[in-house]
Amino acid sequence: MKKIETITLLLLLSIVFSGAKAQEVPFSKAEISVSAEVKKSFEQGGRILLHLTKQREKEPRLKSELVIGLTPANWAGSVPVEFDSRTKNILIFTTEKNLPLAAEKYYYQAVYKQNKDDGQENVPGNLYSNVDSVVLTPKAKLKLTLNKVIPPVEIIDHPFVKSVVIKSKLLSDFSGRARFLKASILLPSGFFKNPGKNYPICYRAPGLNGRYNAVNGHINNKEFTDWWFTDDAPQVIYVYLDSQGPYGDTYQVDSENNGPCGKALTEELIPEIEKLVHYNPATKMRFLTGYSTGGWVSLGLQIFYPDFFDGTWSYSPDPVDFSHYGLIDIYQDSSIFYNKFGYLQPGKRTIYDEPTYSMKEWISAENTSGRNGDYRISGGQFGAYNAVFGPKGADGLPSLMFDPVTGKIDHTIAVQWEKYDLKKVLEKNWSTLGPKLQGKIWIWTGDADGLYSNVATRFLKMYLDSTKNPKSDAKISFTPLAGHCQEWSDKVLLKMVADKAAAK
Repeated sequence: MKKIETITLLLLLSIVFSGAKAQEVPFSKAEISVSAEVKKSFEQGGRILLHLTKQREKEPRLKSELVIGLTPANWAGSVPVEFDSRTKNILIFTTEKNLPLAAEKYYYQAVYKQNKDDGQENVPGNLYSNVDSVVLTPKAKLKLTLNKVIPPVEIIDHPFVKSVVIKSKLLSDFSGRARFLKASILLPSGFFKNPGKNYPICYRAPGLNGRYNAVNGHINNKEFTDWWFTDDAPQVIYVYLDSQGPYGDTYQVDSENNGPCGKALTEELIPEIEKLVHYNPATKMRFLTGYSTGGWVSLGLQIFYPDFFDGTWSYSPDPVDFSHYGLIDIYQDSSIFYNKFGYLQPGKRTIYDEPTYSMKEWISAENTSGRNGDYRISGGQFGAYNAVFGPKGADGLPSLMFDPVTGKIDHTIAVQWEKYDLKKVLEKNWSTLGPKLQGKIWIWTGDADGLYSNVATRFLKMYLDSTKNPKSDAKISFTPLAGHCQEWSDKVLLKMVADKAAAK
């Protein structure tokens, strides 16, 4: 076992909260000792995230009220490093309502983000510590040992479950290091009884940062398996895609920062999957589905590869019109933090329209998580958006579409997002895309979507309803007072896929 020597981080935390006065947290001169003890090589350049929370139900790394993020320069663990929050070396995220109080007990845990192929925090290869607790005082001492490694994702062992993991030449060549494509496959109940039969196949794009081990949840769900392994269940091959990428979710499309992910999917991974399950593409029963981020992915793939895929069911897709990117117009607005009336721009809401989370808070959280102190490598929603839709910058990282501190939009970058603006893609190419998409688009969105994504979908519907030569037959429906992905159901979806395949 390789041991990295202890490093002491002296945190002088004078924090200014949004809308609050400058104030010191109760552990303003806390000494935090972090050591790493791991079975495999320690990677330099990672980011330490220290989580503190009052709740006991989950590990702090999974849910916390306060996060401290720092990337020690050239940290090899042998020399103590001193950080001062008044410099740019350290970021702290919380909200005023969750401000830690003195003399209260807090649970804490550290994570070291070092996996360069996955921008997220709680992913294979990253290190983390045990959970400990402390009563906060001005000179509290927190000792943490990064003694655990998050293990690789495993796929359940089951006769009706297959997995495919291949090295992608396209992505490896792009990145200059080995990158892999992954998927799991759930076979229909009649698969082994009818070895020569060609089944319809449906590719399931996960929600944000979803992994191909989602099949495990279905196999471990007795209600689902009691239904799936009957003769009456839909006879569809269900494929769970994986969205891992260096900056978070890749959205399964080609991009300047993630590489040729769409090409790798359609030319490397899918042929490998379909060879394994004996699918015949000539039968034209290759379908797509997904929810949230996967809703955008499934619709986007159908639009970008209109001849390759034969239909999509998209639930609560991420913004499909960047003039309505949530409540932001990236082409016209000056900031993503404040709307044109000067009010804080909300990012999330309840189904009763009560804002719960501002865009400013959202980006602050991603800045804290990012290895370089901004949202580009946060692994979160906006880090992923920025990497997928935007160009590569001069420093080799994704160009910032908006300033991580002020929220000011860089319109020279924003305009370059247009090639992923699905509404604009359709508007510019309807004469060629329209005929190829007839009978292939089905979208559902709640009209009280918690991320305001329904607004963009409304404008997409208005455009499609206005089309001619051909007039679009896309099926787009909205449910009043329904939230994000509220009506998503694998069972309902699979029945619709089976019905469409049977009608061919």
